[in-house]
Amino acid sequence: MDTFQVRLSPIDEERFGIRTARAMIVVPEDIARMLEFCQSHQVVFLIARCPVAKLHTVQAMEQQGFLLMDTLLYYVRHLTKSPIPEDRAQSLVRPIRPGEEEQVREIAAQSFQGYYGHYHADPRLDRTKCDEAYVSWAVRSVTSREVADEVLVAEIDGRLAGFATLRRNHDQEGEGVLYGVAPWAQGRGIYRSFMIQSMEWGKAQGFQRMLYSTQVTNVAVQKVWVRVGAEVSHAYYTFHRWFDEAGSSI
Repeated sequence: MDTFQVRLSPIDEERFGIRTARAMIVVPEDIARMLEFCQSHQVVFLIARCPVAKLHTVQAMEQQGFLLMDTLLYYVRHLTKSPIPEDRAQSLVRPIRPGEEEQVREIAAQSFQGYYGHYHADPRLDRTKCDEAYVSWAVRSVTSREVADEVLVAEIDGRLAGFATLRRNHDQEGEGVLYGVAPWAQGRGIYRSFMIQSMEWGKAQGFQRMLYSTQVTNVAVQKVWVRVGAEVSHAYYTFHRWFDEAGSSI
């Protein structure tokens, strides 16, 4: 089976003003094909992921000027092997309602400010625009079913305190994609509540499992995942490659 995947990323290009592509690289042979794609499409900035187990591919990428930016760790929570924990939070978690998009935007801007993902790890990218990437992702999740199939919000005393975006990957699997809790509401168990309610949503959809991912350095959320029964599944390295005069060339 051909594992090669590469595409232009209009969202990143609009955000950073740079011709950008994204790729999944599994075997060393993918690298030459990906570089040819970037050259033919005048790509300046490439975001590429590789399974952490493919060390020969990782080493080949490093020899071609790729720089490691983060390690994305995935957890899986099987929904039928053990009961879903009880939700003990004092907040009300419910589906988002029309007109609440701006509140989600504000929560995302507060909760993801300076969040150290692969964008922030690259010194060539504007810090403010890196923050905006997560805000844009949250807003698009609310406004487009192509981004998220469900958005849950937490409400405390009539005020939105957080959001969770959920996606159907296929008939057997859902994914908890992007979660944010407002700084003023942290420490109240809202994140744990989102995890439990996302599992309840997945079970209601007939999924066998829910998938979650974060940077390997984000230990706090991983502790919550383990406590509600999630297990480590797999991981990817994220690399960046530049093709302009300030970086390396093809």
